Amino acid sequence: MRQLKGKPKKETSKDKRERKQAMQDARKQVATVVLPTVAVVVLLIVFFVYAATRPGSIQ
Repeated sequence: MRQLKGKPKKETSKDKRERKQAMQDARKQVATVVLPTVAVVVLLIVFFVYAATRPGSIQ
């Protein structure tokens, strides 16, 4: 039977398995890439704020 334009095809079990695997890989990437990157950015911000607001030497 011919597929009509604009109508999504029915998801097969193979498609479903691939989609679940892709979601699992994305979750792993969040833990291994995104969280350390965010931690480094936060530490840099804290360091720059500390460096900008520390008291200067008294003369």
